Amino acid sequence: MAITTEQIKTLREETGLSIAQCRFALEEANGDKVKAVAILRKNASGIAAKKGERALGAGCVAAYIHTGDTVGVLLELLCETDFVAKNPEFKAIAREIAMHIAAMNPSSNEELLEQPFIKDSSKTIADLVNGTIQKFGERTEVGRFARYSL
Repeated sequence: MAITTEQIKTLREETGLSIAQCRFALEEANGDKVKAVAILRKNASGIAAKKGERALGAGCVAAYIHTGDTVGVLLELLCETDFVAKNPEFKAIAREIAMHIAAMNPSSNEELLEQPFIKDSSKTIADLVNGTIQKFGERTEVGRFARYSL
């Protein structure tokens, strides 16, 4: 089955991943978008493992204050370069994780990474981080975080 440019474009818009990754996933899935998304998710952990030894020299700090000003979170999301750390999409992911921490109150990084993401229970926070690695091509980790509540 021939994969069309429109199929690649649609998958790329949905996932934010590269054209090549989207094309390969669609080819492997014989044009089935749902299967292609599953393939991309599966590939994310492999990509994360390959980048596991790289140095984390940059990152951003995200802050989230919940409505009512009774819960707040500071989160450190680490990456390899300032180029990625300054990317608005990277910063948005850091904020999403901070929001998750405010809602779910994990006690450690390990517990955080295992929790289902509050906005999409089909993904864990580890899946979200692995997707970030796949999207930006850099090792990414949750550093420190602190949750404050009244």
